[in-house]
Amino acid sequence: METSPEEFLCIRCSRHMKTCCQTCDIYTTLGDVGRIEAYTGQTGFTEFRGPAIPDYADQDDDPIWRDNVFRPDGTRRVLKKQANGDCTFLGNAGCILPLETRPLICRLYPFSYDADGITDELSTGCPTELLRIGQGLLEALDMNLTDAQRWHRQLYEELPKENVNSSRSRVIP
Repeated sequence: METSPEEFLCIRCSRHMKTCCQTCDIYTTLGDVGRIEAYTGQTGFTEFRGPAIPDYADQDDDPIWRDNVFRPDGTRRVLKKQANGDCTFLGNAGCILPLETRPLICRLYPFSYDADGITDELSTGCPTELLRIGQGLLEALDMNLTDAQRWHRQLYEELPKENVNSSRSRVIP
């Protein structure tokens, strides 16, 4: 299938393969939930689910993540999926949420990070073979390190506010 080099990389990606919005569980902080509720007026768009990939639960290298994201039963709060497996907020032209309303982990992707900060390597899920010659991944995604660092700080400020044993941690049907 032909793609226009002017199309946003995520659109080009969706024409070739399932995207991160279709294959990944999207963890949401309580702050994310509040921002999304305020924007959409909706509730009940999250549920508690264990990781599809068991190795994901092995977060010994990031104890802040491990201790604040996972409940004692190994589940964590994620966005619900549509019947076809897509993120509940994935529309025909991409995410229907404005950038500053999206879950922090969505805003950070494809940056890799831990409690100490943004790491030097990018996640490998983006199809770099679809980049234009000479184009970098961050340029194609219109992302910059400054925003990523701000979102990272926000994420790690919000994580300790999670109380994985609180009443808001109940599974949402």
